[in-house]
Amino acid sequence: MRRIYWQGLAALGVVAALGLWFFKPAPPAPIKLGVVHALSGTMATSEAPLVDALAFAVDEINRQGGVLGRPLELVLADTRSDAQHAARQAQWLIEEQGVAALFGCWTSACRRALKPVVEAHDHVLFYPLQYEGMETSPNIIYTGLAPNQQIVPAVRWGMERFGPRVLLVGSDYVFPRVANMIIADLVRINGGEIVAQTYLPLAARDVSLVIRDIEQQQPALILNTLNGDTNQAFFDALVAQGLTDVPMVSFSVGESEMVAWGGGRLTQHFGVWSFFQSLEDARTRDFVRRFHAFLGEARPISDPMVASYLGVQLWARSAAYEGTPAPSRVNSTFLSQLSLPAPGSIVVVDNHTRHLWRKVRIAQVQANGQYQALMASEHLIRPTPWPDYWSHASWQQRLAEVLP
Repeated sequence: MRRIYWQGLAALGVVAALGLWFFKPAPPAPIKLGVVHALSGTMATSEAPLVDALAFAVDEINRQGGVLGRPLELVLADTRSDAQHAARQAQWLIEEQGVAALFGCWTSACRRALKPVVEAHDHVLFYPLQYEGMETSPNIIYTGLAPNQQIVPAVRWGMERFGPRVLLVGSDYVFPRVANMIIADLVRINGGEIVAQTYLPLAARDVSLVIRDIEQQQPALILNTLNGDTNQAFFDALVAQGLTDVPMVSFSVGESEMVAWGGGRLTQHFGVWSFFQSLEDARTRDFVRRFHAFLGEARPISDPMVASYLGVQLWARSAAYEGTPAPSRVNSTFLSQLSLPAPGSIVVVDNHTRHLWRKVRIAQVQANGQYQALMASEHLIRPTPWPDYWSHASWQQRLAEVLP
């Protein structure tokens, strides 16, 4: 009887163990985050590195246990460098994939196409690019630079350093046209002259008209708002025509693009951003070390990549604070003045505009495509997406004149 008793207990133990194995709780479902970026087309060279930055942020958060005990999972949607396709992809991510947030877009045309989508669904988009301003949305967090954090200081600095004769070249869409409207105001106020202004279609490769204007007008300064790989054609043409020493500020070309397109061949080439990979502060050095450990030593890191990374970190903090990834709850967190340690300096979310307070730096491009900082703002700059020298109504009227 004793032997039967112990055999029975052993059998029960086996059954219990099997039961635990069969009925082991399923791992928590991942929280899906939607990525809306160009993986093909003219913007792919610029936007693919931002996807890498998002993957890096998610990897770091998952290594620390995820958010609310759940891992994060990126769901990628290729915009094909087309704004309307981007809007359809955003709709698919929200309605069919059930993503908790969207991260993406480079061009303002893409962002403007996504704006009604996220607003209609009371969702949230993290937009990582410097842009022309003139916009706020209760459903967008703008982690890039507002006009007063890039366009305005760049124009003032460039004219003071190089002179008042300015040539404008840009892609033919929202950002360049509105940015150049602001630039024209600043040039006029500072007693300067716009000697030529040319817009090229996105993905254009023929830059001969711009080269002709540069040779004929001999500007003191070029302000470049081209986006995508038209920049490569432009840089190649400047080199071919021996115009490498004409001072130029490129507004939409970070380290990744400089390296890919050979922007360092231009000896008087400058950028205005908040972050540069070459910064020597401890947070930047640590960030660069971790990023390179994740993706490799050869990968350049740009301001839009850092802004993308910060977007994921801000979303994660908001979801953890609210106790839910629900977009409407996450959105409500940004009504508070959040701050976050970041490479280069701390950043602060402006609760009125949902843009970031960030430092501003101006740097010169080196032969290897990296930037060497020349100056920096002493303090964080408060974002003003609507420049305050005109009223909102006046800006709206002027926007209607330059945008289709």
